[in-house]
Amino acid sequence: MNHMISAPWEASLTQSEHSLIFYFLGLTGSALAFGFVRTWISRGEVGVRYRTAVIARVGIMLVAVLSYILLITAFSIGYDKVGALWVPNSHAIMTMAPRYVEWSIAVPLLTIELLSVSALIGRRARRTEAAAVTGAFLMIFTGFLGAVVIGDGRSLESLLLWGAVSTVFWIITTAIVIRAIRQSLPQLTPEAAVLLRNATILLLSGWALYPVAYLIPVLFSGGAATTTMYILLCATDLVVKLGFSGLIHRVAKLRTAEDVRVGVDIHQEAIWISSIKQSDAGIPTVVYLPEVETIHQRRPKPADSNATATASAPSEEWAKDLTSTDL
Repeated sequence: MNHMISAPWEASLTQSEHSLIFYFLGLTGSALAFGFVRTWISRGEVGVRYRTAVIARVGIMLVAVLSYILLITAFSIGYDKVGALWVPNSHAIMTMAPRYVEWSIAVPLLTIELLSVSALIGRRARRTEAAAVTGAFLMIFTGFLGAVVIGDGRSLESLLLWGAVSTVFWIITTAIVIRAIRQSLPQLTPEAAVLLRNATILLLSGWALYPVAYLIPVLFSGGAATTTMYILLCATDLVVKLGFSGLIHRVAKLRTAEDVRVGVDIHQEAIWISSIKQSDAGIPTVVYLPEVETIHQRRPKPADSNATATASAPSEEWAKDLTSTDL
């Protein structure tokens, strides 16, 4: 027997509930837009080694902003004022469906952002990242099947079955992430290790809140339940996408500063965090010439038979010009 429940987008809303949902949608969308602008402006603060984290963060913010534009638009046209209530129409389902589209991109990118500042390198890093991305995507997609697609979000059996499948992928992805971060922490500076650990806890805690919102239609129905669900999803998006990404950005800056200090990388500007200088601008490696040379001689291509003759003469004349100028 298939037990039917009420989908969240089918509930009528009071004026207060409608206003609260619209407020949190607008607040979250505006905050994410600010996060996108800040990420774009500050992308040069991180060294090339950790630039993947910045690229992932830009992608997360971009798709989140686009998603909230769709959500606000759908919410504005998805309800009709009938007496004292806002009654949903055929467009109301779009107040939920775009979230899963955005999560299908953003959640895998969150795992990339986290692992990009870990200590994993080479093939091991690529395999871990591929496994985490796959698990994260399947976690969202199977949840989407149960919450929206199969049974149109009204089938209790579908919600519980696909929710359980999604939970399995959630556990797998969480285990992959925890293992990678635990292996990385001993190789980081104490400050970077603390920030990376806190970022991981924040991300995984946020992931734990999404199933709570997923189960609200199973336990409750009506406008109050729908309002609670939408507010919880907005608040979780803010915490995960802004709070987590902010911590990861600081980890990337600390690791960049450490690379500059030990001389394994350069950076075009000094690195500051909370008005504390972490490193000076990195200076490119000095190239030392033989004592009798003033410039590098051009290296001819092996296939060019006349390259040696044509390259040496101009170089010698240039060297003489430089020497005479200095004198």
